[in-house]
Amino acid sequence: MITITTRQGDVASDHPSTDGESPEAAADRPLVEAGPGTTVLDVVVPVLDERHTIEACVRRLDRRLRGTFPYPYRITVADNGSTDGTREIAAGLERELLGRVRAVHLDQKGRGRALKATWLHSDALVLAYMDVDLSTDLDGLWPLVAPLMSGHSDLAIGTRLNRSSRVVRGTKREVISRCYNAGLSVALGAGFTDAQCGFKAIRADVARELLPLVEDPRWFFDTELLVLAERCGLRIHEVPVDWYDDPDSRVDVVHTALDDIRGVFRVRRVLRDRAEEIAGIRDRLGRTMPSGQTSGQVIRFAAVGVLSTLVHLLGFAGLHGAIGVPTQAANLVALLVATVLNTSVNRAWTFGIRERGGALWHQVQGLVLLALTWALSAGALFLLDHTWHAAPTAVQTVILGGSMVIATVTKFAVMRRWRTAGE
Repeated sequence: MITITTRQGDVASDHPSTDGESPEAAADRPLVEAGPGTTVLDVVVPVLDERHTIEACVRRLDRRLRGTFPYPYRITVADNGSTDGTREIAAGLERELLGRVRAVHLDQKGRGRALKATWLHSDALVLAYMDVDLSTDLDGLWPLVAPLMSGHSDLAIGTRLNRSSRVVRGTKREVISRCYNAGLSVALGAGFTDAQCGFKAIRADVARELLPLVEDPRWFFDTELLVLAERCGLRIHEVPVDWYDDPDSRVDVVHTALDDIRGVFRVRRVLRDRAEEIAGIRDRLGRTMPSGQTSGQVIRFAAVGVLSTLVHLLGFAGLHGAIGVPTQAANLVALLVATVLNTSVNRAWTFGIRERGGALWHQVQGLVLLALTWALSAGALFLLDHTWHAAPTAVQTVILGGSMVIATVTKFAVMRRWRTAGE
């Protein structure tokens, strides 16, 4: 719950969290109060060698906040390693716009490093950031921070991939962005739509819990923060934004993409190795285990299904066609190997169940599903043998693959219940 007090000291809003708490439980939670003089919003602008644009950015942002934001705010220019005079311009703005602008300098480069440092040391109730080029229309600022001020949400992000978003950018960057976010859904089970839009906000109490776990100092910082937030059961509010591509962007797409791939693998390890810390954050904030995104699960399940089906079919073709093992025996052995592989990978990757407890029982259930799959495939081969006795191996293999569709749908429904039962 956040109680926002106006500059004159009148209470403007008092909204309890809506994460399933009873009114009595919400009342027992400590209030985060913004009394007179307390900074409600701190907007961080991370910069690196931006002397040509930093002053215009800060002045425009300050004008917008003065005209539309009725609570105490601050703009923090987080300079991370500039050598072109950006630091001096930011210091001048701090002196001129006293109390509304703060200049922070870090010797080391990295947008993530700058955000983490400034957010952790901020006294504001709501922390936000936006890119220095102001590619995102500032009309989205109020919708971004309002759900956090009311207590409805824990984080808020701008998204360029909503149908109502108006985006002007090249085809190359559009394709890269969509592929990146689709990849996050598959690899990490991400449910948010736009990880890299430079327009985000977070409640300060939530930031203090999450930021110590975020390790990336560069561009992957946003993604890592959001994935951890989802695993902690936090509510992420998405705001469709108007966004205009900056033709002067100096982001190295290839280098950033490689860093992101490494970041995905590292975050997967973090989610496994620091599961107890994540559960502790979830408990302290009063959240529940996230149920997982069905769309991402379907994609991962399909990918595992393709892999295990190839193992099954290649194993069958090799045992029967190359070695001469009888048809039914070759099918059973190949299917057994593929099923054990399928169950293990789906358990850990598709549904995020990495605890050892229950693994044996899940394998037993997988073998029951194997019996169903085998019955279907064996029946298909039996019918084929009686209608086309000398059918070649290639035809048998195709028929075998087609018979597995019903079994696959059933398998997904059963495996999804594993995740639900563990929550």
